[in-house]
Amino acid sequence: MPSIFAYQSSEVDWCESNFQHSELVAEFYNTFSNVTFLIFGPLMMFLMHAYAQKRSRYIYGVCALFMVVGLFSMYFHMTLSFLGQLLDEISILWLLASGYSIWMPRCYFPTFLGENRPQFICLVVITTMVSTFLSFLRPTVNAYALNSIAVHILYIVFQEYKKTNNKELRHLIEVSVVLWAFALTSWISDRFLCSFWQQINFFYLHSIWHVLISITFPYGMVTMALVDARYEMPDQTLKVRYWPRDTWPIGLPYVEIIGDHKNC
Repeated sequence: MPSIFAYQSSEVDWCESNFQHSELVAEFYNTFSNVTFLIFGPLMMFLMHAYAQKRSRYIYGVCALFMVVGLFSMYFHMTLSFLGQLLDEISILWLLASGYSIWMPRCYFPTFLGENRPQFICLVVITTMVSTFLSFLRPTVNAYALNSIAVHILYIVFQEYKKTNNKELRHLIEVSVVLWAFALTSWISDRFLCSFWQQINFFYLHSIWHVLISITFPYGMVTMALVDARYEMPDQTLKVRYWPRDTWPIGLPYVEIIGDHKNC
């Protein structure tokens, strides 16, 4: 039985041919496409600084976990090791858990918790710890389980889309869903249509997934910040900005707190 540290000890192998560009890197493009995580993570930490100071400093932790996901994904695709696979998937699980803990609107909490966020966070942490343990038992299904969480997130986003007349929020939801759909299509195509892509010598769909999902993260983060503000910061006005310029056709979204509605 190979060591969990050994190259190609994972049962998961993506469509990209192995060791084509380096003897040390199993999947070259799948490895280095994760650099976008290491760029957008610190950038969002900087852009969302004012919001994090007002809402919760744990948001810095979300950005840090996003970078950890990128690092572990690089390690996994570089080695295709069993340890790399687990680190990659478990870091994604904890990233999702951190986002749930901070931004899940109280109205979607389980009934038995009422609207008690500390108790909800305890439930999320316990569930995530159990899921982390279970991920060692059936590692081949981890990626599918993680993507299935998107169904619940989409449900919440759809409910909030119906409730709001905020054009900025509606636009962010639309862009986020489209980006996620393209990213997921790339992931599924690489997983299940590999023989077709190999026939036409196009092995880059999983690396495209990395880039698209890393772009989806800022949009999803700002979307949840606006949704959350409706419940947790009703006296604050949040304005969506885009880096590097609001007037550019593309950019990374972030929020600024420009005032409040409190009467003196």
